[in-house]
Amino acid sequence: MICPYCRFPDSKVIDSRPKDDRIKRRRECIKCGARFTTYEIIEKPMLMVKKRSGSYEPFDRSKLIKGIFSAIKKRPVNIDDVEKIADNVENHYANELKNIAPSKEIGDLVMGQLRAIDPIAYIRFASVYKDFTDVESFVAIISELGTN
Repeated sequence: MICPYCRFPDSKVIDSRPKDDRIKRRRECIKCGARFTTYEIIEKPMLMVKKRSGSYEPFDRSKLIKGIFSAIKKRPVNIDDVEKIADNVENHYANELKNIAPSKEIGDLVMGQLRAIDPIAYIRFASVYKDFTDVESFVAIISELGTN
C-alpha cells in the first residue's frame, strides 16, 4: 500500500478489524512512520439479469427483496431470512463466476428457498413469478407441495 504522505510503496498493518461489509486496516509506513487507515471491500462482478423478453438489466438486490417481501406479507417470515435469500442468490452467481443470470433461474432459486421457509409465501411468489392465469395453475402448485 502506497503511503499517502511520502509515497513509499510499502507499509505494515498494525490493526485489522471488520467494519460493516468491509475490513478496516490501520497501517504504518515503513519509511516515514506515518499512520493511515485503509478499507478493504470485496468486489463483486456486475451481475446482469436476462429478462424473459431477451433484454438485459443490472441485478437489483432491492428489487428482489421487494418481490420477496410482497410474498411474505403478513406471514411469519423473519426479515433476516429475506436478506439471507438475497445473499444466497448473489453468492450463487459470484461463486459460479457468472455475470449473466436468467430471471427464470433467479426465480427458481428464490422459490426453492421460500418453499423451505413458508409454503404460503412460496405459493404467493410462484403465482407472480410464474404468471398464473387460471385456477388450475394454483391447484397444480398446491398439489405439488402436498406430494413432497
